[in-house]
Amino acid sequence: MSYFISFLWYFFQIAIGYNLVMPLLLFIIYHCIPKSRKNTTASTAEADYAIIVTAYEQTDLLPNVVKSLLEMRYNNYLIYVVADKCDISQLHFDSEKVILLRPEETLASNTRSHFYAINRFKRPHERITIIDSDNIVDPNYLQALNVYFDKGFNAVQGLRDAKNIDTTVAALDAARDIYYHYYDGKLLFEVGSSATLSGSGMAFTVSLYKSCLGHLDITGAGFDKILQKQIVNAGERIAFQPNAIVYDEKTSRTDQLVNQRARWINTWFRYFSFGFGLIGKGIRNLNWNQFLFGLILVRPPLFIFLLLSALLMGINLFVDFTVASYWFFGFLAFVLSFLLALINNPTPPFVYRSLWGIPRFIFYQVISLVKARTANKRSIATKHYHKK
Repeated sequence: MSYFISFLWYFFQIAIGYNLVMPLLLFIIYHCIPKSRKNTTASTAEADYAIIVTAYEQTDLLPNVVKSLLEMRYNNYLIYVVADKCDISQLHFDSEKVILLRPEETLASNTRSHFYAINRFKRPHERITIIDSDNIVDPNYLQALNVYFDKGFNAVQGLRDAKNIDTTVAALDAARDIYYHYYDGKLLFEVGSSATLSGSGMAFTVSLYKSCLGHLDITGAGFDKILQKQIVNAGERIAFQPNAIVYDEKTSRTDQLVNQRARWINTWFRYFSFGFGLIGKGIRNLNWNQFLFGLILVRPPLFIFLLLSALLMGINLFVDFTVASYWFFGFLAFVLSFLLALINNPTPPFVYRSLWGIPRFIFYQVISLVKARTANKRSIATKHYHKK
């Protein structure tokens, strides 16, 4: 029995500890594999896009996102604005490219809003891209997406850059996004797996989106977690396109942070088991994409595995000093990988200066963890306060 307990103890430590060194391993693998020199420009033909913008209760930011979409250097698209449980009496869009939809009954679901728009398409669009009501898009957004669609991919995740870093909380939220976009987006895709989906700034062929989610009724947060699992499980890869830029509003207030993170943590607990299925399928099929993506899905949220790692290192200081030293070097590897992500991206100086606030940022996420169980019952959307 003692051997079994000892095995479980070390297995648990490895299961947590690999998350500290995984980013650095991805960085090393990425720099060891040969880089493709293929042409990365899109064809001149304009594929037909349906752009779905979803809003729940709040409409203040819709004029800005629609304005940015209409200013894109692209012609072949229509914008479907789904204003769920919204007062649209003050919303007026002059362009024929904008179709404003107000569901008769409250949908309270991202995918319900998406399919509400899909079922009312004005024409049979080839591709679909999802945009949040607080986003602003780069003028070349659709051209950038076309690059990877033209290479044969059916799913592409763009880059969600920070629209605001007006507070320490917002800057730390932006730093977190830089870390995830670099490792879970760029490097994960470049080493042969799939980029994780981020909820918006993502695009798919209409046929793929329908086949993945058309038979499901998803409520609460986390539709992107189900969608990415369905895509990778079907043998597809999700491309990462850092030039398809969507400017996303970062959480700037602590109450906003707690509510948002509570929903995200709730989502991880609901869906992390998807990773085990993909790991098993990847081993059976000898599929690197499915295996590696499965490892990413079972990884706890950043603050959880950092706190668990600190706890395990502290215990080993009294139990096994050699193992404690391994944990120490694991933390060094993680800190190095985090800094490498910031260095390899155009990170504003204020984000670097905000790093002193990481302990406080983690503290508020611990509060989120306590509230995670009932997160989806309290709210289904993040309240936005930054308007410029």
